[in-house]
Amino acid sequence: MDKLRRSLHEAPIVEKEGGYEYLVHPISNCVPMLDPGLLREVVNRIVRKADLEGVDEIVTPAAMGIHISTAVSLMTDIPLVVIRKREYGLDGEVALFQETGYSESEMYINDVDEGDRVLVLDDMLSTGGTLRAVTDALDGIGAEVVDVVVVMRKVGGENALEGSGREVKTLIDIRVEDGEVVVVDENGDGEERSATAT
Repeated sequence: MDKLRRSLHEAPIVEKEGGYEYLVHPISNCVPMLDPGLLREVVNRIVRKADLEGVDEIVTPAAMGIHISTAVSLMTDIPLVVIRKREYGLDGEVALFQETGYSESEMYINDVDEGDRVLVLDDMLSTGGTLRAVTDALDGIGAEVVDVVVVMRKVGGENALEGSGREVKTLIDIRVEDGEVVVVDENGDGEERSATAT
């Protein structure tokens, strides 16, 4: 986890409207530039951590999870479905509304059917708004969400997934305090080991 931990220490924090501290990170934004070694480390960890047995599709929301999910799809030969912010009007398209700590929008799911077994992947769990909307929409379709994996979980704030009964696996849990990233749990296993990312 050396590259991920180091990249968190180097990542800038920008303040969004309402005082929301937004982490600008290569895994989430490809800014600063995404090093292939960091992406490889993250993808290898996801493949080891995720329940992939019998998964029909990897599902990821646009745009932050696309590069991660594409790499996982290439490693596992599991097809990829991207939840888009644009409506295409295709048969079976399902709309959902997502609300994050800094924005809200409509999104659209195509190519997921009732009975499909899916792995939901994303870069960051912050407020849980996007993942709650995605998993609720997948439940509404009748798909089985086998696993939900995110690279980073921002802890300490409101989380829309709390009380949903949905377990989310993470690679690393962090807090953003006074413009700095603090690593709370390096393994995403729920054991608090608070230490500033260095």
